[in-house]
Amino acid sequence: MNKMIKVLFCGLLLFAAGIVKAQDNVAYQDGTVRFTVVTDGVIRLEWQPEGKFTDLPSFVASERNYPEVAYKVRKAGKNVEITTSKMILTYKKGSGKFAKDNLVIKAADGFFTWRPGMKQKENLKGTFRTLDGLDGDLQTQGWVKDSKKGEVRPFEDGVIARDGWTLIDESENLLFDDSEWAWVKEREAGECQDWYFMAYGHDYKAALKDFTVFAGKMPLPPRFTFGYWWSRYWAYSDKELRTLVDKMAAYDIPLDVLVVDMDWHYTDPGRGGWTGWTWNKSIFPNPEKFMSQMKDKGLKITINLHPAEGFDYWEECYPALAESLGKDPAGKDRIEWINSDKKFMTNMFDKVMHPMQEEGVDFWWLDWQQHVYDTEMPKLHNTWWINYCYFTDMERHGDRRPMLYHRWGGLGNHRYQIGFSGDATISWKSLEFQPYFTATSSNVLYGYWSHDIGGHLGDSIDPEMYTRWLQYGGFSPVMRTHSSKSGGLNKEPWVFAEEYTNVIRQTVRQRYVMAPYIYAMARKGYDEGLALCRPMYYDYPECQEAYEFRSQYMFGDDMLIAPVVKPAVDGFAEVDVWLPEGEWFELHTGTLLKGGAVVKRHFALDEYGVYVKAGSVLPFYGNEVNNLDGNDEALTLTVFPGGNGCFSIYEDAGNDKDYATEFATTAVSNVWSGNTQTVTIAPRQGQYADMPAERQYKVKVMASVAPEAVTVNGVPAAYSYDGYDFSFTVEVPVTDCTQQKEIVITYASEDTSLACGVTGYSRRMGRSIEALKFRTALDPYDALGKMGTVNEAAMYTPESAAELVAEFMADYARLEEVLKGQPRIKDEDVQWFLGHCGWNL
Repeated sequence: MNKMIKVLFCGLLLFAAGIVKAQDNVAYQDGTVRFTVVTDGVIRLEWQPEGKFTDLPSFVASERNYPEVAYKVRKAGKNVEITTSKMILTYKKGSGKFAKDNLVIKAADGFFTWRPGMKQKENLKGTFRTLDGLDGDLQTQGWVKDSKKGEVRPFEDGVIARDGWTLIDESENLLFDDSEWAWVKEREAGECQDWYFMAYGHDYKAALKDFTVFAGKMPLPPRFTFGYWWSRYWAYSDKELRTLVDKMAAYDIPLDVLVVDMDWHYTDPGRGGWTGWTWNKSIFPNPEKFMSQMKDKGLKITINLHPAEGFDYWEECYPALAESLGKDPAGKDRIEWINSDKKFMTNMFDKVMHPMQEEGVDFWWLDWQQHVYDTEMPKLHNTWWINYCYFTDMERHGDRRPMLYHRWGGLGNHRYQIGFSGDATISWKSLEFQPYFTATSSNVLYGYWSHDIGGHLGDSIDPEMYTRWLQYGGFSPVMRTHSSKSGGLNKEPWVFAEEYTNVIRQTVRQRYVMAPYIYAMARKGYDEGLALCRPMYYDYPECQEAYEFRSQYMFGDDMLIAPVVKPAVDGFAEVDVWLPEGEWFELHTGTLLKGGAVVKRHFALDEYGVYVKAGSVLPFYGNEVNNLDGNDEALTLTVFPGGNGCFSIYEDAGNDKDYATEFATTAVSNVWSGNTQTVTIAPRQGQYADMPAERQYKVKVMASVAPEAVTVNGVPAAYSYDGYDFSFTVEVPVTDCTQQKEIVITYASEDTSLACGVTGYSRRMGRSIEALKFRTALDPYDALGKMGTVNEAAMYTPESAAELVAEFMADYARLEEVLKGQPRIKDEDVQWFLGHCGWNL
């Protein structure tokens, strides 16, 4: 490793590039104090009266190798001063334990001055263990230990605050030892201070990336994680699950993960219970063949575990586990579950978990609801540690990417994801709370909460509420439906009325269309510590609205989501949306809106508050993708109106452990010059196992007039026009991914946008005209009839799209007059129609 050290007599300046051991970043050390520069925004401060500093990783600070950092050390009189680009630390030498009279840290730009003992005033919060029993954020159940019934459950503090600084105190936290499978270890040094001070002002993104340097990265889940998960607490049999999977395919609903809840094992006394380890052969006659055939359909399998009660003698795995632990199986003594017992955990994985994984279980759903702390090590949080054990066991064995899903265990648990948020109440309050809860959790890098979409606790389903919840789920980290064991809580898509089933299908399919964008943003979570669902204040920290509109969030870099969290009135849900400066394309209505304002929007059941930054060019799939196992599907570069844009497409093997270094990216851009638009697909960079050499690309331009000419690498190319969203698509010939592709689109003029809302208006009009026919049996004439077929007219004659849209919008503006011009129509039907299509909103 190359190093460069410069010594200046006015102080010591250290700088280099690369990664070094923590000891190489020690800026100052004496007999009782050590200061280590982690990044320019983080300093580790240690005090120990005998100078016994620890270099073992702790539960939060898992990393001890840091990037080399530029900093200055100046020893002036009684003080030592350490300066980075973000802060100045001054300590009175030889003064012992850190206190307000011997230590001060100031922001380099003057944003704050901090001394020990100061309390943060505006922490932006993190997350908490579970949503069990909550109605919104209010505890309604007495069986949950996390808060009392009738209380609001408090958030734990997050890593960032509007104060601009954070102190993380690791002085009493547990450590990892240095064994091959690192295990929990108590601190031995006695009294000490072990602090991490973070300085960031309002650069929250930089703070989160700094946190990953000493606390570890947020892992990248397997690609299938971002597909649709089916889950229900229900005693499904092998036959019933096969039927369900087949019906999903028949209804054209994609699926990637099949969750089998606790009824996979025996639950009756003497053979099982809440905890169980033996397949119920009466409903799963051959579990291995069942899982094998599900995998033939492209599905991943996870099953539920409630491990707290250990292993009783009746379990099939009991003899082998007992013998491995030196116990006589004939004694039939229960094998207690003790998370801190390394011998037990090692043999449990070897004799129980690994054989089941070999039979077909892909990953584990852990559901620990019992005692919070370990029975042998009182400071060890059971949820935290069981997450660590299951994740790292999978990491150490096999070649698949490790993953589990379980509740949050505390700071540092971001390294072992994904999260299972638990049993929330079925209510609009819970739906309203979850977007805020999820985005805020990114402040501790817990970016992959998996919610029981539609809620868990209740006895009936409101179809509108469930549909809105599923729409939110399509823009959440993990799209998994679930509910408690009740005949009234069936969320199978086909049990609803057709209008809801259609939107459910559309919502799941939309998730798959967006999968390449979602996966690229998940990679960004690994690289930069930025979760998929992020608070608005990451991008707009100086805007008060970014903190006040707490249900809104950014979905990756380029999408803003304003969820519908309240029931509709007369068919339309009203949402107040804060749009930051710039222009934003409302996806489901095709409207380009100006930002820097709060706008009131109204959404029909099949519409949602999705806003794309103007000019974005985003990688999507077509509607043909039904599973995320593959890696050679065609990509549709979707270009949005409003300016220039660029993106980096990400790809890897999907479920391997080598993604840190084995991956590929492709830069794409969209640039306007006068009446010419140029979309460029740069040569792919990088390498990974089984990487496809060629790929089919398409370019889809949204809300646009038809072009006059299109070329691909200078060769004339055709396009197809879709009158339903007023877009056109150019197919790029399949070519080697190492070759650049340039798509040049020429228009008759610079006025190309049709982002006036016609997409939404025409869809509503078509629906209302059909409903009017059933209401009155009247036939639409002239202008009204043409408004109902504008989409088809544009598809048939795309060169006339601009004129057709202009005529439609003019007639829409005078819709009441158009309706009254229809023969034999009654005034009450006119007023009904105006309300039905939302014209009077």
